[in-house]
Amino acid sequence: MTKKQDALDYHARGRPGKIAVVPTKPLTNQRDLSLAYSPGVAEPCLEIKNDADLAYTYTAKGNLVAVVTNGTAVLGLGNIGALAGKPVMEGKGNLFKQFADIDVFDIEVGSENPDDVIKFCQLLEPTVGGINLEDIRAPDCFYIEETLRKTMRIPVFHDDQHGTAIISGAALLNALEIVEKDIADVRIVFSGAGAAAISTAEHYVRLGVQREHILMCDRQGVIYKGRTGDMDPYKARFQVDTKARTIADALVGADVFVGLSVAGAVDGPMIAKMAPRPIVFALANPVPEILPDEVRAVRDDAIVATGRSDYPNQVNNVLGFPFIFRGALDVRATEINEEMKMAATRALALLAKQDVPDSVASLYGLRQVKFGPDYLIPFPFDPRVLLWVAPAVAWAAVASGAANDFVELDAYRERLEARLGRARGIMRGIINRASATPKRVVYPEGEEPKIIRAAQIAVDEGIAHPILLGNRAAIERTASQMNVSLDEIEIEDPSSSPRREAYAHFMWAKRQRKGMSLEEARRRLYNGNYFGSCMVARGDADALLSGVNLHYPETIRPALEVIGAHPKSGLVSGMYMLVLEKHVVFCADTTVNIEPTAEQLAQIAYSASRVTRNFGIEPRIAMLSFSNFGSVRHAEAEKVARAVQLLRQRDPSLIVDGEMQADTAFDTEILQRDYPFSALKSQANVLIFPNLSAGNIAYKLLDHLGGATAIGPILVGMSRPVHVLERGADVQDIVNMTAVAVVDAQGRSQPAEPAAARNTPANGIAPTMYSRL
Repeated sequence: MTKKQDALDYHARGRPGKIAVVPTKPLTNQRDLSLAYSPGVAEPCLEIKNDADLAYTYTAKGNLVAVVTNGTAVLGLGNIGALAGKPVMEGKGNLFKQFADIDVFDIEVGSENPDDVIKFCQLLEPTVGGINLEDIRAPDCFYIEETLRKTMRIPVFHDDQHGTAIISGAALLNALEIVEKDIADVRIVFSGAGAAAISTAEHYVRLGVQREHILMCDRQGVIYKGRTGDMDPYKARFQVDTKARTIADALVGADVFVGLSVAGAVDGPMIAKMAPRPIVFALANPVPEILPDEVRAVRDDAIVATGRSDYPNQVNNVLGFPFIFRGALDVRATEINEEMKMAATRALALLAKQDVPDSVASLYGLRQVKFGPDYLIPFPFDPRVLLWVAPAVAWAAVASGAANDFVELDAYRERLEARLGRARGIMRGIINRASATPKRVVYPEGEEPKIIRAAQIAVDEGIAHPILLGNRAAIERTASQMNVSLDEIEIEDPSSSPRREAYAHFMWAKRQRKGMSLEEARRRLYNGNYFGSCMVARGDADALLSGVNLHYPETIRPALEVIGAHPKSGLVSGMYMLVLEKHVVFCADTTVNIEPTAEQLAQIAYSASRVTRNFGIEPRIAMLSFSNFGSVRHAEAEKVARAVQLLRQRDPSLIVDGEMQADTAFDTEILQRDYPFSALKSQANVLIFPNLSAGNIAYKLLDHLGGATAIGPILVGMSRPVHVLERGADVQDIVNMTAVAVVDAQGRSQPAEPAAARNTPANGIAPTMYSRL
């Protein structure tokens, strides 16, 4: 399947499109109906008629933004029309919701006449709290925004103009600090003279750049004083007295290059002639004006930023518009003025200089992140951006007189934290970590179409180096039918592999005292799970992922026989990561141990805490039962309480308590009111269940009825990375679990097992139900 088909399937899968309207009030009976609609709805209507400000109390207006386009300048596609631009507008709405919890109506206006767009937006003012203009060609976009800002009393913001300006402005301030240059002295060259370039140049002037120090270049070359061809009033602002006529001329001795044009607009020899310690912002997407490697080849003293996520210093508009609108809406601003834009720029610049928490660094697969040439601005998935930019914008609105409401900063930040939890970025963070150091993942069910498709996505995303097990001809035939390229995917046929005999002797050495003959070992290697387990155990692969067409024991048994539990734990358990709208919860044991002892529960909790930390989340562990801290005297409750004691002895730093009921683990009011002595002071994010029945039932209920996205099962405690897919898992589930397997493999440093099996559990902990096989 081609990348084109991937994109089409993504948009068509399930309910078509990317956004939906979700009710916020119940409508389950006649009383609800009478309140939501006639006759009850008349009451708020009359209140709003008497006081228009009450629309922000009784309706969704205060959290609603219209994303408006006429489709005349969509991405790099040009004038494709309003309807064809709708997928982009829906995508923008998705970003507003995911990053700032702002609701969106995407509006595609079927007219290229800018006055029609203006009139349409003016008529929308009673409906929405703000308007985000998108993908409207220049110079129409300038005229539209200027007119709307003068005539409307809600925020209007053209992100194509101002987003890049705000984000790159933060990068510019920090880059100049690093190279120790004064903003008033630097000379800047722009490649491109469209909406983004002109707005960015104007923003730089407000930051302190001298207008006469800016050389702007378009298709005709340098915009110099006296030029007449291909000019408009907005370009004319940047006419300067210069002898430079080409971008190559302009770059000689320049301190900063800002590319907002096309790939290949500049080359190495041009960059080589810039001033010492040049700053290069090559922001064209998807291919920048010049690649960072090409810059480094000629100027190892350069600081480089691009619009891409696979290089440091990504200038991404998602760092701006969701949080700018969040701050503007929350103080009911009448506009987004220059003071608010400047506040956003300076907030981003300051945030980049703060210590980066390990939890944020781990989202990007990094051990440590520090302010410097490769970290000028925060990462898009840094949850702190909301807490810095939105309050800065809100306060700038208040200070500049654009706000109708006032916010108290500490309380406002608490509201923002409650609005968006860590959940939104957790899976993206895992994929980012995986792509930082991809590992070899073997898929025993290599002939399965869903596995083949997921392997291609893993290659495209740079997550892993897939190894498909199965008949080569069958795999190639299926891949051909699906238009999947196998160029970067390894295929290994267990029936004819040259590794078969070595693996047979390896398995025999491990299992000969458990009834396995050499011939039996040879036969079992026709089973992909045994063959794949040998690959991982011998170091020929880094992780195994299987189970899409198998029952759980069929998948886990070969891995336990060949690889086994880690000697330091002696216990294998299964956990699920449940991603809910506002937070993430880890549940264990959900798949392996039927009736764990207190010692085993302690080990399960300890292993779960290590996985949680590996994903960048500090664990808060609740050991669950039907009893609250001795309220019921029963052996089952006492077992859980004993497990808490054992876990605290093993790792006193862990935040853990129990035994407790599930509602106690999630309700901080209950904890503070009834159990102030508890070590758990806030909502638990790791749940340890007293037995397999409870754990398995609970995660499935949360998955199917609670709206959670279940990622797992994550197999914990194995000597080498082995993970099991849910039977019938879809392609995205497989991709997600591939990333989990790679991150697990990244955290392993021990060498592959060279010889016989380890037969003795460590630490005196009893074996699991499967380890006796």
